[in-house]
Amino acid sequence: MLGTDSHTPNAGGLGAIAIGVGGADAVDPMTGQPWELKAPQILGVELTGALSGWASPKDVILKLAGLLTVRGGTGYIIEYFGKGVETLSCTGMATICNMGAEVGATTSLFPFTQASANYLIATHRAPVAKAASNALSETGFLAADQGATYDKVIQIDLSELEPHINGPFTPDLSTPLSLFREKVHENNWPKKLSVGLIGSCTNSSYEDMTRAADIAKQATAAGLKAKVPFLVTPGSEQIRATIERDGLTNVFENVGGTVLANACGPCIGQWTRTDLDPSSKESQENAILSSFNRNFRARNDGNPGTMNFLTSPELTTAMTFSGSMEFNPTKDYIITPSGDIFKFQPPSGESLPTRGFDSGNLCSRPMLTIGDESMTPSPNPEPVPSTEVLISPTSDRLQVLEPFARFRGDEFTNLRVLVKVKGKCTTDHISAAGKWLKYKGHLENISNNTLIGAVNAETDEVNVVYDYEGDTSGVSIPELGRRWKERGQEWLVVAEHNYGEGSAREHASLQVRYLGGRIVLVKSFARIHETNLKKQGVLPLTFVNENDYDVISACDRVDTSGIREMIESGGQGGGEVVLKVTTKDGEVKEIRCRHTMSKDQVRWFVNGSAINRDL
Repeated sequence: MLGTDSHTPNAGGLGAIAIGVGGADAVDPMTGQPWELKAPQILGVELTGALSGWASPKDVILKLAGLLTVRGGTGYIIEYFGKGVETLSCTGMATICNMGAEVGATTSLFPFTQASANYLIATHRAPVAKAASNALSETGFLAADQGATYDKVIQIDLSELEPHINGPFTPDLSTPLSLFREKVHENNWPKKLSVGLIGSCTNSSYEDMTRAADIAKQATAAGLKAKVPFLVTPGSEQIRATIERDGLTNVFENVGGTVLANACGPCIGQWTRTDLDPSSKESQENAILSSFNRNFRARNDGNPGTMNFLTSPELTTAMTFSGSMEFNPTKDYIITPSGDIFKFQPPSGESLPTRGFDSGNLCSRPMLTIGDESMTPSPNPEPVPSTEVLISPTSDRLQVLEPFARFRGDEFTNLRVLVKVKGKCTTDHISAAGKWLKYKGHLENISNNTLIGAVNAETDEVNVVYDYEGDTSGVSIPELGRRWKERGQEWLVVAEHNYGEGSAREHASLQVRYLGGRIVLVKSFARIHETNLKKQGVLPLTFVNENDYDVISACDRVDTSGIREMIESGGQGGGEVVLKVTTKDGEVKEIRCRHTMSKDQVRWFVNGSAINRDL
């Protein structure tokens, strides 16, 4: 299954090979064209033992992220196996697979287990559960073959796994809970907790909610209230309705929590923080805890000083009652309002609701039955040219997407380096979410956030760059990009490792192309973003020698050699392009680069984008 979200691998919790892609990538199979991917290797993660106490499925992936780093899973499918798998709930397996995106994995998956069948039955899919169980027992499908070998194996003993807290600013900075207080002091992280947030697509299952609610019930019995804002984001209408029906919403609200709409919400910056000064343009340093999957700088609230630490819902919930980042609920005590000493007990929960799930507002919609193809599109849909698309000329949220220009010529000449980026540059850095999401249908307006989170490698300034002629005072990156677009100056971006990490946010490539970007040159790419760039006619290149990153600077002039050969050969899945770099002092250098273009991708490049017709 392909999904236009980087966390599509969530479905690996049900044994699906589910891969996240960009929107234009999903168009290929939807229109009957092949979808291509460099064949991944297989990373096996052997699970033994069983979780207990405060340890949760989230801690499996938090620990693994620390072992692999944010790019250690690139080029791999992660397959979980071993006796420990049978001890996990279906939604617990989904949580682990969901966050596999944070290590760069193509996808992650588990074998089909009894927990998988139970979940399908509970979600009104008993025939699917029966068919899958039969396939498993009769053919061995939906599980690893006997004697299967892996390109690499990592072992995790669930019985010895302790809770982890990952962050700040990257999901792979992993710290066991027992060492976290020490790390807070060592790194001078804020000792005060400002907000606790649970939910999101990673951790909003019924099991997650019941374990967090158990902590809240213990606090209520002790007379405690949350000391900081405590926000709960259900991951679906089904979860929202079920926790409301079963009284969990009241449990959270009774301790001072707020249950939000079932949406991405604070995970991508869609919330209003009341504890910070919204009018301040200065970075406001603070620490938050969340059960989300990403914690890049400024992602959650637009404030670069917010340190988001990722952990489980139950640990987040417990720590809101202390208001301290130094609190360890597995051994520390809280003084209650009556003066008593209180210590939390390990949380307990239910993997599935005993009364079944409540479909909530979905009940008003007609349920599809097996064999009903009324919602199935034609296998070979044909365009209807007479269809009229009406967009208000005064709209600032919708705009007709004009085709990008074809590549005409043999090589690029006189490109300029718009910005040389230092350190992490995720799709949140390239195209911020939050308030900007309202402009997703208006490329011109949303391009005003292009690369605003990027750090200038030469000045250490965020979102500040300088022109090579005319007004050379510092301006924002999108402002300079727009200035160069107006004078016909095409450009490139230079960056470091894992460029485009994070969301499958296609605007991160569309905006660069719209403003005149033609090449992105980096040490390495995140998979989805590299393909998204290709889809929009931007040429992704990597350094043959990573040290060459140090010899190219902002505003350097760049000419290419090798693009003509790439086009004539049809890409062949890879080759070299040489960049002739002329510095501001007139010195000329050559940088060898690699491309990974296939025949189809070369065609997209020549046409101007994958959406343009062949001419």
